[in-house]
Amino acid sequence: MAETDATTPVPGLFPAIPRPTRRGFLQGAAIMAGGAAASMIAACASTSAALWTLAPATPRPSSASSAAAASAIPSASATIDPMAGVDMSTPGAATAAASMSSSVMDAEMQAVIDRFLAGEWKAIDGLGNQPLEPTLDGNTKVWNLTVDKIRHQIDAKHDPIDALGFNGTWPGPLLRLTEGDRMRAAFTNNLDESTGIHFHGQAVPNAMDGVTGITQKPITPGSSFSYEFAAKPSGSHMYHSHHTATDQVGRGLLGAFIVDPKDLAERYDRKYGATQEIIWISNDALGGFTINGRGFPATQPLTAELGEVIVIRFMNEGVMTHPWHLHGMPMRVVARDGWPLGSAAFTCDTLGVNPGERYDVVITCDNPGAWAF
Repeated sequence: MAETDATTPVPGLFPAIPRPTRRGFLQGAAIMAGGAAASMIAACASTSAALWTLAPATPRPSSASSAAAASAIPSASATIDPMAGVDMSTPGAATAAASMSSSVMDAEMQAVIDRFLAGEWKAIDGLGNQPLEPTLDGNTKVWNLTVDKIRHQIDAKHDPIDALGFNGTWPGPLLRLTEGDRMRAAFTNNLDESTGIHFHGQAVPNAMDGVTGITQKPITPGSSFSYEFAAKPSGSHMYHSHHTATDQVGRGLLGAFIVDPKDLAERYDRKYGATQEIIWISNDALGGFTINGRGFPATQPLTAELGEVIVIRFMNEGVMTHPWHLHGMPMRVVARDGWPLGSAAFTCDTLGVNPGERYDVVITCDNPGAWAF
């Protein structure tokens, strides 16, 4: 949203709502999901169970009635007036109007949830957060990355929006190495504006900190800059813009940087028996609230077998705190900002993640079903 003011709408997505405010976020969420509260579902089931088969307590509207209801729903910028055209002097008119409005909202919400359950995330190209293997220059692991203007889809129903990305994706590629590895990340700026990259959470030399105007000159359009250091500490970290950072990160210049412990016994597959690891990057600027660059209902569901142990690495790249609440089973919080909590680890079902924070949680999927996250 460069070159716009704080209330400029994203064409085709949201009305003009101030950002970043919690009230504006909630208004946008209600418009997008018809009041649906879920942002992602974790399905923990045995191999014999049919995933995503739900048995509603009451019959859903038929496709014809859903389509009719959907056609009656105004645009996001319109105001729903359930009393329009109703003679309020008629006995029971107010109750009937309220019921009609509720039915329309229920149908709209169910249509959005059905898109999620049908796997909308698979219908969108340009999935970010994909591992990028480094090349070797002697003992140094090397990544070559570009900083690009991209067209990015938040969900399957809206047109792509103008965004930024690393190597053409938002989030950028997943960069991963082992504690103590020497690394070099060379960024070529293909934008028509300057940028600079910060490896958030890493103990880097001051010249490699990426804060333009303080530790380095901006990476101007068409130029390149290489960041070189030994990776430490281990844990869940991020790389992102630190040049007009709120703006550029909000438009997509962000990615995950994972440093595995050198001690194999401290890795999550060995320490907790984890068989899955999910990197979960939240943002709340361009396109509204997103998880790994997608908005509900195009967020990717988490699936696991009954009894499986999974690890989620929460990373907040937004400007608001996001509390994550898992239904059906608790989360064991084992690391914060890359640092193991050790004896201070704790169990919870709701975890607030502040801007810039990372939390690692371990979940034992011991309660089968389709659960809201």
